[in-house]
Amino acid sequence: MAGAQSASSSLPNNPSPTSSLENAYLGSVRPLALQPGVMSLTLDEAIRMGIAHNLGLQLAHVKQKNIRAEKLQTINYLTPNISLHAETGVHQYNLAAQGFHEAEAAQFARLDPGSNAPFPFITKVDVTTAQLNLSQQLFNWAGWDAWRAANAAVNATDYSANSAYGLVVLNVGDLYLEALASGTQVHMARALLRSEAVTLRHSEDEHEAGTVAGLDVLRARVAYQQQQQALLQAEDSFAKSKIALNRAIGLAPEQKIALAEAAPYANLPLMPIDRARLEAYQNRQDYQTLRAEIHAAFYERKAASHQRLPSLSFSGNWGVTGISGGLYHGTFAAVGTLSIPIFQEAKFRGDHDVAEAQLDELRTQMQDLKQKIDEQLRDSMLDVETSSQLMQVAASNLHLANETLADTTERYVAGVDTNLPVIEAQATVAQAQTRYIRSELQYNEAKLGFARNLGIVDQAFHGVQVASAQP
Repeated sequence: MAGAQSASSSLPNNPSPTSSLENAYLGSVRPLALQPGVMSLTLDEAIRMGIAHNLGLQLAHVKQKNIRAEKLQTINYLTPNISLHAETGVHQYNLAAQGFHEAEAAQFARLDPGSNAPFPFITKVDVTTAQLNLSQQLFNWAGWDAWRAANAAVNATDYSANSAYGLVVLNVGDLYLEALASGTQVHMARALLRSEAVTLRHSEDEHEAGTVAGLDVLRARVAYQQQQQALLQAEDSFAKSKIALNRAIGLAPEQKIALAEAAPYANLPLMPIDRARLEAYQNRQDYQTLRAEIHAAFYERKAASHQRLPSLSFSGNWGVTGISGGLYHGTFAAVGTLSIPIFQEAKFRGDHDVAEAQLDELRTQMQDLKQKIDEQLRDSMLDVETSSQLMQVAASNLHLANETLADTTERYVAGVDTNLPVIEAQATVAQAQTRYIRSELQYNEAKLGFARNLGIVDQAFHGVQVASAQP
């Protein structure tokens, strides 16, 4: 059996959403029919739909089926083989070619002295044969090791398929959070546009009353139009993020959806690194995949070593043979075969060295994976802690910016100041809103990434049925 290849030597990073050709987990198969109206969509529903229709998960299950098929081929080598064979036909024999000569023919003639019939050396017979054949490997240590290697390879692909669940949850979760952030940006941009419109109307009224210069009106109109541009850009980003989400979960691109959840916020208490490392070793499917691949390579090396041992097999058949339409007689055979390899040492050594190299490579990958897991956990903890602090600072900054805007607006309405501080404060609020939305998104993505690095992000969704890619 060929050596099991590494299915997932390290936890892949979440790639940027570009194309399903570059990242299969951004694509889907068998998209759902377009539904009228707007579909309300929660995060859990999006993840379940993604698991049911995601392209990357479908490809993982295809690989799983291929490895299981290879295991069946190995099992067939160790199990009894039974076949039924029957044939009928006309056969022409050349007895002279079989060693019969005229001298032997004369001896046959003595059996019937009264017969003067010539003895034919070219004869035809109509023969019918039917038999049941059986063969069985009684002892083949190398074959048994190959079967155990195939079983370990199946376990490795099972773990790899389970890891694909986590990637689907991670990608769909990120896309949903990105869409939530874009929607929040649209909401805040509209609110700020309404504030800009109020400032513009007040400036126009004051200018008509002759209390402010035309520069104030011009300044307010420029700020209003800039905010209109910001709103259009935010709406465009929001629409694209929903299309990307639809693509990942199997909805039609033109399907209208409404995100039914607000951006989640909850503090995540971090755990000690030693505990996080042990939990990752227990739950991460890429780690379990590599362990199973090491077991498969270990048995493949044993199978290569045990090729030198003798093998014992049995074969036999039972049936009937006779002239078609005439007399039939039972036939049988029982054969035991002992095979002892002698002049194949070069092949045996080559197979053993190849299997040994594959095992050493996988063990080296395991050492590297343990270091990567430790690195990823530490990075995730830093990301969660830092993004939490950044979000708190961004929230405070947004609060202060709103207070500043309220104060400058009050001064402007009271006629104490021009609208310049108001417009500057509105620009500051817009920047603070963007930073807050981005920091909230980064914090939620950091928590999702930490759960993924622990191997627990997909535990609630392993029972979700995956749709078939067949029409």
